[in-house]
Amino acid sequence: MTMRSHRLFGFSLIELIITMTIGVILLGSAMPSLTSGIVSNRLTSNANDLVVALNFARSEAIKRGQHVVIRKTGENWENGWQVFVDIDRTSDARKNLLDAGTDVELRTSSALPDRYTLRGNNNFVSFIRYQPDGTSNRFGSFAICEGGNIRGAKLVIVNSVGRARMAPDADHDGVPEKEDGSEIGSCTSGF
Repeated sequence: MTMRSHRLFGFSLIELIITMTIGVILLGSAMPSLTSGIVSNRLTSNANDLVVALNFARSEAIKRGQHVVIRKTGENWENGWQVFVDIDRTSDARKNLLDAGTDVELRTSSALPDRYTLRGNNNFVSFIRYQPDGTSNRFGSFAICEGGNIRGAKLVIVNSVGRARMAPDADHDGVPEKEDGSEIGSCTSGF
C-alpha cells in the first residue's frame, strides 16, 4: 500500500489576520474621499435640477408667449420651487401666491435633503419671472451648499437674457466663481 500525501492550500490564521488588517486600513483611508464624492454628486444633482427648472420655465415662456414664474415654495429655495404660467399677471409671486383658476401650474420640486441650502442672491430672493421672449426680470445667481460650507458649493448663474448655467471653479479650489470672476463668500446671502 502506498500512502498519498495531500498538500493543503490556503492561508494560515496569521496571514488572514494581516490581510484583513491591511484591508481595513485601506478602506478607512478611502472613506473620507468616498463621502466627499457623494456630497459633491448630490450638490451637482441638486444644481442640475434647478438649472433644468429654470431652462424649462424659460422655454415655456417662449413657447406659450406668456409670462412664466419660478418661485420658492417655502421660507427658502431649499424648501422647493414651483413653475407656473402667470396668465393674468396678477399673481403675487413675492408672497408665493398662485391665482387658482387663472394661472397654470407646470411643475413643482420637492425640498432638498437636510443640511443642503439653496439661496438666491439679492436679485432672486423669492422668484424669477420669464417674459414671453425668454428674458428674465433680472439676472443673478443661486448658491447650493452642504452644511453651510462654500468648499464644494455649486453656483447657478442666470444671465441677463435668462439663460441658466453652472458657474465654473476656474482655479480648482472647490469654490465656484461668480460672473465677475470673484469667488462666493457665503452660502446664505450676499454672494
